[in-house]
Amino acid sequence: MNKLHHGLLAALLTLSPFAHAAPVDDAVVELQREWEVTRYQTPAGEREKRFQALAAKAHQTTESFPNRAEPLIWEGIIDSSLAAEKGGLGALGLAKQARALYERAIQIDGSALDGSAYNSLGVLYYKVPRWPVAFGDKAKAAELLQKALALNPQGIDPNFFYGEFLAETDRRDEAIVYLERALQAPARPGRQIADAGRRDEIRALLAKLKAR
Repeated sequence: MNKLHHGLLAALLTLSPFAHAAPVDDAVVELQREWEVTRYQTPAGEREKRFQALAAKAHQTTESFPNRAEPLIWEGIIDSSLAAEKGGLGALGLAKQARALYERAIQIDGSALDGSAYNSLGVLYYKVPRWPVAFGDKAKAAELLQKALALNPQGIDPNFFYGEFLAETDRRDEAIVYLERALQAPARPGRQIADAGRRDEIRALLAKLKAR
């Protein structure tokens, strides 16, 4: 379960804040901002409790806007992040819940948030253990991550997660290409916290790969 505990830090994804936005967009941006602060600026010992509260808030948002993909995506991201903090069997339950949320989002609009549901679902498929423990599937992960890249080829998250996937499947040289591309990704308006945190993760993984 270590891999799940350390790896399920979802995703997280290209979302721009909206000026004078509709209520659903305002609600989604609020979830995004709270996720960023919890993920990157909250002490480790406090994150699980914060994510737990945020997961409940995300679920309420999803119920308020049942026909929109964006709240589903962010509820999935938050559940995945909570899984990473919890670990153990509780993490597997949350991972399955996140998978269902991403699948519903794809049914509604797979292109929402630049294909973030494909990206986050792909991460789940390569992070969780394989059957009979869970639903991990490297081939399925590759398919989903490539769909996300096709929808957002310059994005920091799809390039990072595909690069990480390649690194974890022993394709070091290819991984470096995508990770370096992720470092060059354009800044996302209103996503300074997430971009800074993600770039730190990219640099750490690149350093590890280049030291081999």
